[in-house]
Amino acid sequence: MLRGIDVSAYQSSSYDTSGLSFAFIKATEGRSYVNPHATAQAKTARDAGLVVGFYHFLWPGHLTAQAEHFVTAAPSRAGDILAVDWETTGEGTHASNAEKDTFIKKVKHLRPHHRVVLYANRDFWLTVDTTSYAGDGLWIADYVTAGKPRIKAKWLFHQYTSEPHDKDVAAFASKAALKDWADGA
Repeated sequence: MLRGIDVSAYQSSSYDTSGLSFAFIKATEGRSYVNPHATAQAKTARDAGLVVGFYHFLWPGHLTAQAEHFVTAAPSRAGDILAVDWETTGEGTHASNAEKDTFIKKVKHLRPHHRVVLYANRDFWLTVDTTSYAGDGLWIADYVTAGKPRIKAKWLFHQYTSEPHDKDVAAFASKAALKDWADGA
């Protein structure tokens, strides 16, 4: 299993990359929020030779505007992975299954040469999701042993803890295999 991290504006731009193969960075949320540290956080990952991904926290409604905001604001490059973070918002709402699916497809249309994956926690995947559509792959959050999420679906990334920060593993044989997959969109 490859080790990785995901960071947002709450983390330093100079986080520890030792032992890591990839990093996901929160880029945007809704139609207006942009992580002010995303570019610096991506530089830290790139300087360490990590595979880089960016994610968007999805809100209900205005899907085209959100997708355009994400792909415009995320400092992505060819070979970077794009992800949609689908969970409950701070207002207690969440995008519907149809909205989640539409958003993934819209991002894929806007950035056809990028892999686009779905991030969801185990509860969302098992009780809210009805379509099982995850774009190019599933990134599942389940705080259990790394690499052993409690789902039957095939997953590519597993967030297994948030202590002291979000840590992940990836189901790839090597960093080169992950990079080849990311580059092959």
